[in-house]
Amino acid sequence: MTHTIRVQIVGTPVACADGVKDAWRDLAAWTADQLNQRYGQAVDVRYYDLFDPGCPPVPADARLPLVLVDGDVVINGGKLSIPTLCRRLESLGVARQSPA
Repeated sequence: MTHTIRVQIVGTPVACADGVKDAWRDLAAWTADQLNQRYGQAVDVRYYDLFDPGCPPVPADARLPLVLVDGDVVINGGKLSIPTLCRRLESLGVARQSPA
């Protein structure tokens, strides 16, 4: 493994009776922590709000959260699945770190 694999998570704040919730950002941070514990610097996890200028291109049929791994859609709606992301990363040759 010679390069870092980028994991891009796209979500959006949600308006509700209690105000605006940024749950996708919080879940993306948790996901990043889980992946960084397993793979260290071999993965670079970034969160984007749907309407951020730097947001990656979103397919017309996309549902949130949208998760791209190395540019390919891996999760399109539903939930952020760590096992799904791990399978994809490992299929790309990312090795788990040894426990400290």
